[in-house]
Amino acid sequence: MAILVERGVLAALGPRPRRFSCLVVVADGPLRMDLVARLRRVGSEDVLESASVAETRIRTRGRLPRDLYVVSMALPDGSGIGLVAELHQAGWTHGLLLCPDDDPYAVRAALGMGVRAYLVIPREPGSLGGGQPGSLGGGQPGSLGGADPGRAPRARGSLAAGPAGLSAREVEVLERVAEGASNKQIGQALGLSALTVKSHLARIGRKLGTGDRAEMVALAMRAGLVA
Repeated sequence: MAILVERGVLAALGPRPRRFSCLVVVADGPLRMDLVARLRRVGSEDVLESASVAETRIRTRGRLPRDLYVVSMALPDGSGIGLVAELHQAGWTHGLLLCPDDDPYAVRAALGMGVRAYLVIPREPGSLGGGQPGSLGGGQPGSLGGADPGRAPRARGSLAAGPAGLSAREVEVLERVAEGASNKQIGQALGLSALTVKSHLARIGRKLGTGDRAEMVALAMRAGLVA
């Protein structure tokens, strides 16, 4: 099991002098139950569970940040990276992202979006996730390396598909996305309106076959378009 983490972030998973609360966002039921059980064993007295981005938004609305969050990269309605960025903006600062892929570009994209801990779950049988279909170990749809049925289809006809089809302006937009900038901040940096930036991102998404900002960045990095 490989772990990339800032010092001190995973301390919450070890024995603590006080009880702590946490949020677990994992679509796969058995894996989520396993994680909750482990967290309870190391001191969590209050665990909030969720299986999707939408459910998490509803269940955390109006709540104070919990001591720890554990979020899966693979969620049925979006990327765990984007959800973690939302949690950070709301004051949730301690936690980790689970992913079956240790691709350095995916790691870099995650860190650029504010993720402070990135834990790779192995695929071997008997490991956390078990490598079973639908688990993180089995390449659940929605991860950077898997097929996501919710993604935008790859462009055909008038739009060139893939990173090679990106214009210079679109690459500039992606460079700012990689730095964690919002649409408004990107617009200010490039002299564009936020609406124009949104249009650029939609076009980029059609070319790259994904509407997820972090995955756009990862694909551009793999192609050498974004440093």
